Amino acid sequence: MEEVLSPTVAMCNGRETILLGTYNYMGMTFDPDVIAAGKKALDEFGSGTTGSRVLNGTYSLHKDCEAALREFFDMSGAMVFSTGYLANTGVISTIAGKDDYIILDMDSHASIYDGCAMGNANVVPFRHNDIEALEKRLKRLPEDAGKLVILEGVYSMLGDTAPLDKMVPLAKKYGAMVLVDEAHSMGFIGENGRGVAEAQGVIDDVDFIIGTFSKSVGTVGGYCVSNHPKFEILRLASRSYIFTASLPPSVMATAATSIRKIMSAKDKRDHLWENSKRLHKGLTDMGFELGTKQPESAILSVIMPDLERGAAMWDALLKEGLYVNLARPPATPAGMTLLRCSLCAEHSTEQVTEILGMFERAGRATGCID
Repeated sequence: MEEVLSPTVAMCNGRETILLGTYNYMGMTFDPDVIAAGKKALDEFGSGTTGSRVLNGTYSLHKDCEAALREFFDMSGAMVFSTGYLANTGVISTIAGKDDYIILDMDSHASIYDGCAMGNANVVPFRHNDIEALEKRLKRLPEDAGKLVILEGVYSMLGDTAPLDKMVPLAKKYGAMVLVDEAHSMGFIGENGRGVAEAQGVIDDVDFIIGTFSKSVGTVGGYCVSNHPKFEILRLASRSYIFTASLPPSVMATAATSIRKIMSAKDKRDHLWENSKRLHKGLTDMGFELGTKQPESAILSVIMPDLERGAAMWDALLKEGLYVNLARPPATPAGMTLLRCSLCAEHSTEQVTEILGMFERAGRATGCID
């Protein structure tokens, strides 16, 4: 991107291009209040902290951002990490160690698997979104063993949601703690935008929620929120929190401002859902196969016949003036090649119409649709 003009448009290869692959779900990257807060903090606190949170790296704005997270999720504890990746690796490796068991969906993000490896816990994967498979794994584990079930609200490859309303009570039945990664759902899923756990009515039974600022919040960073009474111990035990530099104060100011604005962004959430439904129906009606039968999130994955035609389709769309993400094995489930589309609350109805026309022309030119 040579120049970014708005949350939905950039100059790519000298051409004005609609962005449909940025994870900027709530379109907060150009919000005037967010930008003003970042500029003010840059002037007042400088460009960075040059230290860890446990040394010189905690400023008043880090505390304020954690307060915004507690307010947003209505939880007692919040920790900010330098990235979402570090939030997962740090929290997971601290909670579950040797002789403990982590039961996780096999389609979990790489950061979740890396956190499991760092903690040296016993990893027990189960088939994606399979409630029966989860229970079979839980039944086989020693009753007195430490158990942590890890789930994601929205899985980023296909854009499908987890049946948390079934899985969270099941985990509790077998004495397991529950961690849910809401990276791709925070901001727009649930009445208050708290994610799939809120939407499905089980947020009060989840022990830890992990997320990132690089999606709906529109900046960079990661977090963990919890009501666990000993949550603050993580600050003195999580290696990815202790042994890395803290985020610049300007980033904390933009994040806190964005989080507080997202709390009351119902109109944006409603518009984003309308965009998702309209694009899903339009692509399906054209003959494209999508990763979900109905829109479940702001991610719509278009399944390509093979890698060669998927790459050709991606290139044809870019030449049309549309950027999407090309996802290929081994990152994708079942060896699929996907064109992964991420909608934004700032996409206009007219832009969605334009996007559908681009997909139709590119699909016919590449032979992906008749």
